[in-house]
Amino acid sequence: MSGPTASSSTRDADPQSAGKLVADLRSDTVTRPTPEMRRAMAEAIVGDDVYGEDPTMNRLQHRAAEIFAREAALFVPSGSMGNLIAIKVWTHHGNEVICDQRGHINQMEMASVAAISGCLPHTAYSPDGILTWKMIEPLIRPKIYYRAQTGLISMENSHSIAGGTVLQQDNADEICDRAHEAGLPVHLDGARIFNAAVALGRNVKEITSKFDSVTFCLSKGLGAPVGSMLVGSRDFVEKARAIRKMVGGGMRQSGVLAAAGLVALEKMPERLHEDHANARFLAQGLARIPGVKVDLPRVQTNIVNSDVSGTGRTAAEICTELGKQGVLCAPADAQTIRMVTHYDVDRAALERAIATFGKIVKH
Repeated sequence: MSGPTASSSTRDADPQSAGKLVADLRSDTVTRPTPEMRRAMAEAIVGDDVYGEDPTMNRLQHRAAEIFAREAALFVPSGSMGNLIAIKVWTHHGNEVICDQRGHINQMEMASVAAISGCLPHTAYSPDGILTWKMIEPLIRPKIYYRAQTGLISMENSHSIAGGTVLQQDNADEICDRAHEAGLPVHLDGARIFNAAVALGRNVKEITSKFDSVTFCLSKGLGAPVGSMLVGSRDFVEKARAIRKMVGGGMRQSGVLAAAGLVALEKMPERLHEDHANARFLAQGLARIPGVKVDLPRVQTNIVNSDVSGTGRTAAEICTELGKQGVLCAPADAQTIRMVTHYDVDRAALERAIATFGKIVKH
């Protein structure tokens, strides 16, 4: 099952939930490994990766670097760890990290910027989650010894909390060029960078070329069970490897995970347009429900945010009722529900989810 017209709404469904689960739209992290991934994992040739001896992991890292036209790449257990490592490589304790106020590193990563990297987020708010150089430049600290210094600029593409919005290429290029003129590195949290590439009609190498480091996830839209990648220069990755070990990310026979990651990297990007089409279908269906508003132009990838303030009920209340009917989703805030399309949800499941949403709101 891969297309919007597939007949089954779940793959490898848990027998206890079969017949009850209509659609799990909480996140694309809930995807389960494909049969091809499972076979690759079972047959993976492995070694001790802490010693650099796992051939499958080495192959995944080489391939990721190749796809992004970088010197090297590093597998990490999660995108949050990848972002943390990048921040620690580029900054010193006491530095500030410029990012969007709703950026994942600021909102969803346990304050690790401060707790572990010893830095402070310096944020600006953008309605669509996309910062511009005009927003960033005033946040850069002057070179005065008694002021905290800016150590890094971090961008996100696509933007998770803002609803999957995409960083346009001219904006990305301007930020990187101007930051480099100011002597500042720029990190990209590209957890869903392949979704962004599909939306832009370009490849990931082109849209990330000017960033100093990039994190991207294998375990979201690409469907792998575990893992993210961190790519950059050879020197950057060697420093990142040491920090990965420091924070507990050294792994042994991790080729079992890398095998699934290789399948995800090679096979899954080509079908992401289906998730985007399903997200638009979902957004249009929700927008027709009385009391529900969806900013349709902002539905650019696989994330749909719907404003339910017009229903007279909170997002949490509606999500609870949807969950009882087998439609799993989550409130983004008191009045907004977030839904994410992915490989394990087809068009038929979305039709049922929309109908269920409408019935709950009506009653």
